[in-house]
Amino acid sequence: MAILLTGSTGYIGAHVASNLLADYSAPLNLLVRARDAEDARIRLWHALQLHMDFGRFEDFFHSRIQVFRGDLTGSRFGLSDDEYRHLVKSTDSVIHCAASLNRRSEKSCLNVNLRGTLEVVQLAMRARDDHGLRQFSHVSTVAVAGHRANEVVEEDAAIDWNRSDYDPYARTKKFCEHMVRQLLPDVPKAIFRPSIVLGDSRRAETNQFEMVRAFVFLAGLPVLPFRPADKVDIVPVDYVAGAITTLHQKDRTAHEIYHLSSGVESETFMQLTDALSKAQGKRGPRYVPRLEGPSSKVINALAGRAGKVGGLATLLKVFLPYLVWNTVFDNRRVVAEMGTRPTPFSQYCYPLLRFSRENNFNYKYRDLPAGAASDPAAQPDLSRVAATQDSRR
Repeated sequence: MAILLTGSTGYIGAHVASNLLADYSAPLNLLVRARDAEDARIRLWHALQLHMDFGRFEDFFHSRIQVFRGDLTGSRFGLSDDEYRHLVKSTDSVIHCAASLNRRSEKSCLNVNLRGTLEVVQLAMRARDDHGLRQFSHVSTVAVAGHRANEVVEEDAAIDWNRSDYDPYARTKKFCEHMVRQLLPDVPKAIFRPSIVLGDSRRAETNQFEMVRAFVFLAGLPVLPFRPADKVDIVPVDYVAGAITTLHQKDRTAHEIYHLSSGVESETFMQLTDALSKAQGKRGPRYVPRLEGPSSKVINALAGRAGKVGGLATLLKVFLPYLVWNTVFDNRRVVAEMGTRPTPFSQYCYPLLRFSRENNFNYKYRDLPAGAASDPAAQPDLSRVAATQDSRR
């Protein structure tokens, strides 16, 4: 039996897929949006090459991965009846990572986050009714907490339906959590809420630059419109993915909701800029909190305009509320269950900044090696995988 993973070509999803392939033995059912089998293989290779060489990728692709080419928002993912039936019958558990992160588009968030999650939940219900479902893991976000200021938010107190949301992403993800709880009441489940996911504490390389671009821009300013003692809850992607894979493979998690965050140990703006200044041998920025209001007005005025300035302003407009709310998310549950804490951002922020600048915010993807033609027939038939296969380490 296999783990159905959505979002495997995304940032967090690729890290989760890599962990599952490297550290566990279960086959993976991967839902991939692609034109054809070769396109799906290329997309997976691009997503996973940050984590493994091509030889290892090919071994996994032909022995542990079953690709289902489908659209998250399509009815039954747009699969044929036979494909969908095979997906239901071979799925033992689900990790739902896929989501639209487009905080500016209500349409995209409604379509992908709400309709897509409903399709995944319906598949989970059918697998449960057919042979039982071991676990449903849903990747959400701390943004479901809505407007906050100067708080430490605990998991069970995060959602307040009377509290306003910052954007469509937060709003739809909040309802996705509600949907999972209401429609899968009898299925063991875990809801994971990452905070600001920025970089990998083990390496400088990244292929996700949206938030990094905002971070690098702010790191280069001589004056910052923040309160220097405010905390910003940043967590590395390796900790997030490690927690998701480890807890998903447990027989039973201690809790249903986990903040994947730095919690009360989140660092302040001053700590982060001091670390960057020391690494670069430069003087740190001045903090002028009274400029927060005027800065927001300038950013809002420039957002949406053409060119680099407009694009950067649009990016900052999206993320600024999450930088100035001085709110962190209690992480004692995941720390207790994992036995480890996330690496502080100050310990790996400079290599991330340098890599991003040197590569002009681009990851240089490697193409498939010459002669590595796809052989769809070499894909494993997971219907033949023994139901008793141990999916744990």
